[in-house]
Amino acid sequence: MARFQTGSLRREARAAGPTWVLRYNATRPADGKRVERTIAIGLVRKFPSESSAWAEVNRLDLHTKINKAGFKSPKVTFRMLAEQFIEQELGEQKHLLKPRSHTTVVTYKMYLRRYIRPKWDGFIATKISHHAIQDWLQELKRDHSLANRTVNHLKGLMALIYKFGAWRELIPDTCNPARKVKCVTTSEYEPKVISPEEAHKVWSRLAQPENTLVLLVAVTGLRISEALGLKWSDIDPKAELIHVRRSWTMDREGKPKSRASRAAVPCVEMLAKHLEEWRSESPYAGDDDWVFPSVRNKGKTPRSGSILVTDYLKKAAYEAGVLKQGEKVQFGMHNLRHSLATYLIAVGRDVKTVQTILRHANPMTTLQLYAHGRSQDRSDAQGEMLTAFFAPPTKPPTDVVQ
Repeated sequence: MARFQTGSLRREARAAGPTWVLRYNATRPADGKRVERTIAIGLVRKFPSESSAWAEVNRLDLHTKINKAGFKSPKVTFRMLAEQFIEQELGEQKHLLKPRSHTTVVTYKMYLRRYIRPKWDGFIATKISHHAIQDWLQELKRDHSLANRTVNHLKGLMALIYKFGAWRELIPDTCNPARKVKCVTTSEYEPKVISPEEAHKVWSRLAQPENTLVLLVAVTGLRISEALGLKWSDIDPKAELIHVRRSWTMDREGKPKSRASRAAVPCVEMLAKHLEEWRSESPYAGDDDWVFPSVRNKGKTPRSGSILVTDYLKKAAYEAGVLKQGEKVQFGMHNLRHSLATYLIAVGRDVKTVQTILRHANPMTTLQLYAHGRSQDRSDAQGEMLTAFFAPPTKPPTDVVQ
């Protein structure tokens, strides 16, 4: 009979950081030889002393387990991967690489809490198959009416967690079933696009500062998070530029979405005049004040984007007849960005110009997602084709040589 063993603890340098490891001997089934095995107890920063690490060994009752015949080191569950991913990739610590934005962190945590972890936490990570993930996503889409892009984001997040687990040497490099999952990536969402005339009708029904905000977004294509993140010092009327230096989303200041998003946008004289008129009325008009401050928070933060849309923009759109009463449609500040792109393409502006105005990194984004064909333009194009089709020939037909 094998002698009772207590094992020994040592620190090991691992990708996650210095880790306490319990060493013990086990009989290898293949040849019956005694070989050394290890079990990771936890990070040294969590158990700073050896005595605290031994206390964790006792709590897990590992002494009993390593002395049982046929005991195998615990398998890595998806829960283990998810918890370490949240702690090390979505935490507040500084990253050597570019940290994820606050919006991305909040969204990832929501996806994990609401959809992913309730389903997969109890599964051994290496035993989850790609077709099981595929079936699960299909059920989610059906039962929760999820959009294609949301389903694709869930798949992508699972793939990211598996990639993290492999990088941390918790699972094999070849284990990433989410990569094999097939799903539609194109969005089913068709944004409502409005004409400049319709935008004016909405604008004319708004008071300050909501009308200035709508005008700003409608003619510059700024994202609402970028518009709310503006301070008066960002506006340079002499250079006719608005500098995009920060964003405001989910009640937190952040950086612009991408490198392309940090490009300044034009601010012609007429727009600058409207902004200056609002500045003369605003109770917070200092260079370091927000352009669209929250009066409730005494100017310390910008306004809330969701409240602006619900209480002001959509209400004005219904009053102007741009939205029909009872019509259930997604309509917000981002629709003005889509509308600007559609109008500029329709009046013949080249794609590169529209791309730079919207500050897209890729011109295909401008064309595929933001420039929508207008029904009147399509009708006009068809009319031109019919005119050309039935037009009398301009040259007599040449004789056919027999």
